[in-house]
Amino acid sequence: MLETCGATVQDWATRLKVLWPGVMVATVVAIAAMFLASHYGAPVMLFALLLGMAVNFLSQDRRCVAGIEFTAKQVLRWGVALLGLKITAVQVQAMGWQPVVMVVLAVAATITFGIVMAKLMGFKPFFGLLSGGAVGICGASAAMAIAATFPHHPQRDKATLFTVISVSTLSTVAMVLYPVLARLLGLDAVHAGMFLGGTIHDVAQVVGAGYSMGPATGDAATVVKLMRVAMLVPVLVFAAWMTHRLHAQSHDAATASGQAPPSRPPLLPGFAVVFVLLVVVNSLDTLPRWAVAGGNELSRAFLVGAMAAIGMKTHIKEILSVGWKPAALVVMETTFLAVLFWVLMRWMVV
Repeated sequence: MLETCGATVQDWATRLKVLWPGVMVATVVAIAAMFLASHYGAPVMLFALLLGMAVNFLSQDRRCVAGIEFTAKQVLRWGVALLGLKITAVQVQAMGWQPVVMVVLAVAATITFGIVMAKLMGFKPFFGLLSGGAVGICGASAAMAIAATFPHHPQRDKATLFTVISVSTLSTVAMVLYPVLARLLGLDAVHAGMFLGGTIHDVAQVVGAGYSMGPATGDAATVVKLMRVAMLVPVLVFAAWMTHRLHAQSHDAATASGQAPPSRPPLLPGFAVVFVLLVVVNSLDTLPRWAVAGGNELSRAFLVGAMAAIGMKTHIKEILSVGWKPAALVVMETTFLAVLFWVLMRWMVV
């Protein structure tokens, strides 16, 4: 028994020694990104991405490779799981049934639009789900969460990186332009908040745009935005189901050809299960506030660190080689969401 425990401790010590350099590099980049974001008011994910890309030569250093890979995959999943602490059933119920229906319809329609347009533009449906989910739900965090459920593919990190850059940039533009648009549309404080919360991608930009128009607008925008964040639960289940189905098809094809079938992933990944459980526990209001606040900060730190690691793994040439079509797809999804949410507001609320 003691020998087994000793071997386990030794294995963990060896693994930590291997991972430590890469994890520390990603941590330093993440801290720098948080510092710059707090001082300049720009999206922290974008800073983490750009700083990571600036030091991507470290991903070629054999001492850092394992730790950077660990941060980009495992730490990302921990951060996504802890996002469940941001959502409670009370927040969703507070706005009434109309905003809930509007959010569900808008997110589902935006993702469907993304998948259909991606196929028409020659991309795989997974890219449409990734970009549509990022636009429809909560920007960079949603992109990273959805990508974590996808099967490993050489283009996965590249697609995730491009989506994060696109939605972060468009979210910042929307933070400036959408409050002006809300005034031009003649929306009152609450309805303006609903529009901002229902259309801007990232949570931070929703908060910035909402409270720039006043407390009532900021409160309404934040609640509607959290409803969109809550949609991450069914979308993660859907993404996991698509991955499971793809593996099932590969399994059947390999079996028919006499090859060794690939191992099937679980229908719902472990981090997604933890995410759902945390939503349930947080809705019961049993956790102390300091635990929820600490979990939210830890989730943010994990996601920023993971984005820094993903940036380190990517070269600028790879981003430039993507072309104009993916950018056009994200712009179309953003425009589609804004128009659709405005139509739903006119129909159901205003």
